[in-house]
Amino acid sequence: MMRVTMMRIRLLQAICAVAFLAICGATTTANPADVPSVDGGVGSCRADFTVKDGASKPIYNSQIEVLLRYGFMNMRKTDLTVGTNSDGKARFTGLPNFPKKPLEFHIKSGTVSKTVTDDTSTNCNATYDVTLTVH
Repeated sequence: MMRVTMMRIRLLQAICAVAFLAICGATTTANPADVPSVDGGVGSCRADFTVKDGASKPIYNSQIEVLLRYGFMNMRKTDLTVGTNSDGKARFTGLPNFPKKPLEFHIKSGTVSKTVTDDTSTNCNATYDVTLTVH
């Protein structure tokens, strides 16, 4: 009787250990292509970027910058910067819904740069495919 109880306990321990390892393994494996994101905290708009080179290959760690001006007479400023992931993707969230001037996003990779203008009052959820080429 005692031996059967011990076998059941061992079996239950083994099942719990396998279940625990399966759960831990599933939660710790991160998707390598998670999109880096930065939140401006000023509004509900967002802008998604995909940065590629002249051969249509994604560029890793391209820096995208934007200066948010908001508040009374646009006196408050927030400078946001995000780098692209291995798929060339990056995201800005919390952009102002009604900026006084369109936002200018400056995309830079090495010595190559480009500027993209976005008016979030007309295009609140913008998606941009940017190609950086050396001229």
